[in-house]
Amino acid sequence: MFTKKILLITSLLFIFIISNAQDIDDLMNEASNDVVNYTTATFKSTRMINGHSTETVKKKHLDFRISHRFGTVNTGISNFFGIDQSTIHLAFDYGINDRLTIGYGRSSYNKTYDLTLKYKLLQQSNGKKNMPISMTYYGSIEAFSRPFANTDRTNYFTSRLTFVNQFLIARKFNESLSLQLIPTIIHKNLTPTVFDMNDVFAIGIGGRYKLTNRMALTAEYYYAYHSKRSITEYNNPISIGIDIETGGHVFQIMLTNSSIMKEGGFIYGNDNGNIFNGDIHLGFNISRMFSFN
Repeated sequence: MFTKKILLITSLLFIFIISNAQDIDDLMNEASNDVVNYTTATFKSTRMINGHSTETVKKKHLDFRISHRFGTVNTGISNFFGIDQSTIHLAFDYGINDRLTIGYGRSSYNKTYDLTLKYKLLQQSNGKKNMPISMTYYGSIEAFSRPFANTDRTNYFTSRLTFVNQFLIARKFNESLSLQLIPTIIHKNLTPTVFDMNDVFAIGIGGRYKLTNRMALTAEYYYAYHSKRSITEYNNPISIGIDIETGGHVFQIMLTNSSIMKEGGFIYGNDNGNIFNGDIHLGFNISRMFSFN
């Protein structure tokens, strides 16, 4: 209950700041009322850490991304503090235009395939058109391809599917600070047990703080509401990382309590670890952009 109150207060504070704050671009361009000044580079990547940011891929560009999560550090020296274990996700995101991005990915976790769509509904701007936020819709369909655990019953392909819907709402407050709020709905056609919910509602919050011209600190946290669960201990996903720009690459290194890199996994959260028990994964994302202009 205390966590719910803190998250609600944080969300309301975020909305209040968005509705009242005047960022540095407003101050610099308040005399240019005949020009629309769009805010760019709210985030440097299409991902915050595990989850998505409001950024979309530019028209006729392809973002190839390799994401890797090692095992937990508390496994000790015998597993080289988790490095002997790994989960990987490969993703291809293509810009149909500057607002619309489609994607395809494959994860080693449950041998999961995913199809994604992102569409930028609003872009932060000032001047002739004043828009205090950027907002992007994100949707995905995830399908696991591992064999069903129970082969004695009739198993349908639709039972493999998970659906994710999110609205990514962000504001770049100045050249250093960007924050994002992420209301989320996840639907699983097949739950782990009859005691689990098919639909899970979650709210995420994340941010980016620029440290240097090519380095930034990032963090994200999701609170998922479950009215019933089959597991006794549920841990919300939390991550902190560093973004490093290297020319055409964006390299992200992070610590997280989830080895899963798809929303249907880490937000639903059956496998998230307890950070206070040392269930922390070292991981990285590498993004390489290709242009077909």
